[in-house]
Amino acid sequence: MRSDILIVACPNRPPRIECGGALAARRTEPDTVHLVSAAATPLGGDSVAVRIVVEPGARLRVRSAAGTVVLPGAATAESHARWDLEVAGDLDVDPQPTIVASHSRHLTSTSLRLTETGSVRVRERIQIGRTGERQGFWSSCLHADVDGRPLLRHRIELGAGAVADDQLDTPLACVSELRYPATTFDTEGTLLQLAAGGCLATWQGHRL
Repeated sequence: MRSDILIVACPNRPPRIECGGALAARRTEPDTVHLVSAAATPLGGDSVAVRIVVEPGARLRVRSAAGTVVLPGAATAESHARWDLEVAGDLDVDPQPTIVASHSRHLTSTSLRLTETGSVRVRERIQIGRTGERQGFWSSCLHADVDGRPLLRHRIELGAGAVADDQLDTPLACVSELRYPATTFDTEGTLLQLAAGGCLATWQGHRL
């Protein structure tokens, strides 16, 4: 199943929302939208596409009503999620954690295009497996630009078959947070200041 969401934030107006498939979006506060599952997703074979546009002078917070559990499908274990972010205002994206259950393979990609007047916070939290599970795999690719200039190219893998996969001691949980134009914030992870402005914090461990 394919799920598509479009959220457009304009100044002094409620966000415009269009959605279809197994994922819906609901405005919960004047500047806040929550993502809500209308059916079980993502399963193997599913794809989720979220496009967010924040116009100059607008502010938008994106949350989720609950955590996301990724499950294998009948024909394939692989599912996909794509986030396409265009930010000229203020965007804060912080959904609940994603749990990659059983032997699922979940691939995420995020494209972020900022203007110099834009500000952003994007946090991603991932856990490989429910209790006693460690067979899942997750990959995330982040491509961020500011006014067409490269800001960040970042890729993380976790789980079975990942670069850091080790039967003795392998990370199964990750928190990744990008902020721009902020160059520092309190975090339990490793903080990297970016050459073009902003910063990235990454934490890995066994459990969130």
